Amino acid sequence: MVDPLSEVFRSVRLTGGIFLDARFTAPWCVYTKVRSEDCSPFLVAPSQIIAYHFIIEGGLFVSVEGAPALQAHGGEIVLLPRNDAHTLASGPGLEPKNARDLIQPAADGGLARVSYGGGGAPVHLACGFLASDQLYNPLIDALPRILKIDVRQGTSRNWVEASVRLAANELIEGRRASSSVVSRLSELLFIEAVRNYSLTLEDQERGWLKGLGDQHVGRALALIHRNMSNSWSVGSLAKEVGLSRSAFVDRFTLLVGMPPIRYLTVWRLQTAKQNLSEKQTTIVRLAHSVGYESEEAFSRAFKREFGMSPARWRDQQALD
Repeated sequence: MVDPLSEVFRSVRLTGGIFLDARFTAPWCVYTKVRSEDCSPFLVAPSQIIAYHFIIEGGLFVSVEGAPALQAHGGEIVLLPRNDAHTLASGPGLEPKNARDLIQPAADGGLARVSYGGGGAPVHLACGFLASDQLYNPLIDALPRILKIDVRQGTSRNWVEASVRLAANELIEGRRASSSVVSRLSELLFIEAVRNYSLTLEDQERGWLKGLGDQHVGRALALIHRNMSNSWSVGSLAKEVGLSRSAFVDRFTLLVGMPPIRYLTVWRLQTAKQNLSEKQTTIVRLAHSVGYESEEAFSRAFKREFGMSPARWRDQQALD
């Protein structure tokens, strides 16, 4: 059975890694934000970054400006889907120090480290990220500024727990955990966080994430993201998900906030826009790759959406 969330996750090309081993003793308070160079061993110049902190031992408070502080303990992960600048602290009301000033680079190519605090209760965490080179990411757009999950819960908890233990042991012994293990672990943690958050949405709320959690609409979203170049119609999508045309359109529009073909068009054009900026490919080939039968049809749709032709948009990017 297709898991819509996992299917859509694969289509947005997120790469994960851990870049810092941090150990604090109370009282302590730092502010920080993941930078592109933190991701450089895994991905060059990411367009979007999701920061996360895996608390291995102890407890801390995490806050972003304009939102209440969130408390997390050992075995929990805090994610910041928009990579907001944030404060980590042993308690409220402490003066933050720039975490960048505390980082000790690893001489042997291993993980950089931070060791800081007043000598009280210890906290050990691993700081990581998920990053994408895509400009448009519906997953990230649908999420709040800060999320927390418990890795000891959830549908993937056995795999996650084993991977977390492996990564934590590597950290404790001063080694960089396997990039493939950490990348897969980061993906699973993010999927679990999104899945858990989607379950908290109220019935009256609507949006992309609410639609993803619906049996029929989630299946349609997975099909669109898996194969956007397919000549999808309302009828073919409705048939795939087991609904009548009218019931499918009504349900999709209610939950996602736009009709299914409009959603398909937006996803195709946003993907094309990204590929125009990153690949030296012909416009006609790009048009076919996202589901348009001709360059003319693609160019018309692109201009309606973004106010200029694909060729002009590409030329403009080259000048920037």
